[in-house]
Amino acid sequence: MTEQISQGIAQNWAIGLFVVAVLGLCVFMIGASSLLGGRSRGVSRNLPFESGIIGTGSARQRFSVKFYLVAMLFVIFDIEAVFLFAWAVAVEETGWPGFWGAAVFIFILLAGLLYDSRVGALDWAPRRRHKPAVPASGSKPVQ
Repeated sequence: MTEQISQGIAQNWAIGLFVVAVLGLCVFMIGASSLLGGRSRGVSRNLPFESGIIGTGSARQRFSVKFYLVAMLFVIFDIEAVFLFAWAVAVEETGWPGFWGAAVFIFILLAGLLYDSRVGALDWAPRRRHKPAVPASGSKPVQ
């Protein structure tokens, strides 16, 4: 039993040393920053600081659902592009079956994109309302 423990220590001493070194570095950096860092006092201490700009308005700003829908569509199509890049790397090994599989995959993507555009998922701006036709002077209004 003790031989197995000593063998495990002999094989994994580098991992243990690495963990101890990382923890020691973290403690050192946190300690050094608390000792050497400046202390701020004043009204602006609790204000969030975003890239040099003081925030205005509420952080609870409402966004349109279309914003989240477009974000999800971006993520979905981005991940699908990763699959196509992997296919492009292995195109010689996959041969014609891989080509036809990728063609079906692209067709499904295009069908999904066409569906999204038809239901208005990709429309950012609200639709324009058509004003009723203004009749020329002296004629009947168009109904």
